[in-house]
Amino acid sequence: MSEWPEGRSDGNRGNGYGRGSAGAQPEGARVMRQVRRGEPSAPPYGAPQQGGGGYAGVPQQPSYNGGYDGGGGYDGYDSGYNTGQVYGGGPGGGGPDGTRERGPRPAPNWRKRIKWTAIVVLGVVIVTSVSTYFWADSKLHRDVDLSKVIDRPAAGDGTNYLIVGSDSRQGLSDAQKKELHTGSAEGKRTDSMMILHVGDSGDTLISLPRDSNVEIPSYQGSTSGKVYKGTGRQTKLNAAYAEDGPTLLVRTVEYNTGLHIDHYVEIGFAGFANIVDAVGGVTIDIDKGFKDKYSGADFKAGKQTLNGEEALAFVRTRHAFAASDLQRTKNQQKFLAALAHQVATPGTILNPFKLYPTLGAGLDSLTVDKDMSLWDLGSMFFAMKDVNGGNGVSMNMPISGSTGGNLVWDKAKVKTLVDELNNDQKVTVSGN
Repeated sequence: MSEWPEGRSDGNRGNGYGRGSAGAQPEGARVMRQVRRGEPSAPPYGAPQQGGGGYAGVPQQPSYNGGYDGGGGYDGYDSGYNTGQVYGGGPGGGGPDGTRERGPRPAPNWRKRIKWTAIVVLGVVIVTSVSTYFWADSKLHRDVDLSKVIDRPAAGDGTNYLIVGSDSRQGLSDAQKKELHTGSAEGKRTDSMMILHVGDSGDTLISLPRDSNVEIPSYQGSTSGKVYKGTGRQTKLNAAYAEDGPTLLVRTVEYNTGLHIDHYVEIGFAGFANIVDAVGGVTIDIDKGFKDKYSGADFKAGKQTLNGEEALAFVRTRHAFAASDLQRTKNQQKFLAALAHQVATPGTILNPFKLYPTLGAGLDSLTVDKDMSLWDLGSMFFAMKDVNGGNGVSMNMPISGSTGGNLVWDKAKVKTLVDELNNDQKVTVSGN
């Protein structure tokens, strides 16, 4: 038989909540009398007690606390039931399982979060940049060996690029040849030639008309290695490329100008059209409308955005102009500068969905010299952008007349121009 503590009996347990009673409230919900050791308790319902303050027939029980009565001690222990507070109410509180409640969450350390976010972003940028560099570098076709060019003039200040647009139909289907109006001629010829000078005194873009009258000098064959002695033969500039490719073209340009060519860049029909399409077209302002059945050109005057097919027709047209090749070279300069400007915009560089297709289309179709780096290629494009933005000079090679249908360069002006470029001085010569 269970024995109840002193001063307690079945009679003073109230409605017996928690011990099988049907009562609706726990004991703690009512104010209960605090019981202390040794304090006599009134008998329930007026019943008399027997000795020691206990109930009749019930011996006095030891206290739960072993008699400890220090300040806040066990004698006189208040379980909290007499206040209605069921679980301990000391500082910090606690749950029914004795665990302490959580305090307020500390404020986030934003400086630390920003620091680690910056480190992660920087890491991603570095990895992406390095990966892109090696990917792009692997796509360059470094097929031109300028070391085979003999009797070269001394290099001057700044960097000179020979930029060539060839009429190569390599990679084009019959349907594409028809669509782009390229024809089906075998081999490759130069459709456009330009010298881009990049220097501290400003960038200069000089077009070399394909019909320019030049002398073919002594040269070393690009495949045979044999040296062919010059005979003073006069011919059109584009014939040099048709005869022995890029190295003879570089040799001929250097011999007839006295200007050292540092890098060679060539692009064919298909590559040119693909680059334009990859950037989403190029916007250009056409001064006067024109048509040409040979190139497929059909343009009205005004600002418009050209796709790859239209752009190719624009830069190839010469039969629609009285100035023929001279006007075509001006259109080529204008469009290439606009294309470089479009490629160099944040909308292309910062947009991977434009940047990678543009790089892929351009690098796949470019043929460069063996010493060309991506840095050199980037410098070339940004220089062309500067020319388009008015920070450089765009001109044709100075012409003095013609002979047998070939355009004759003005030797005095050419010499002045080359001297200014070699010394990286501001160009004062004007072209046609």
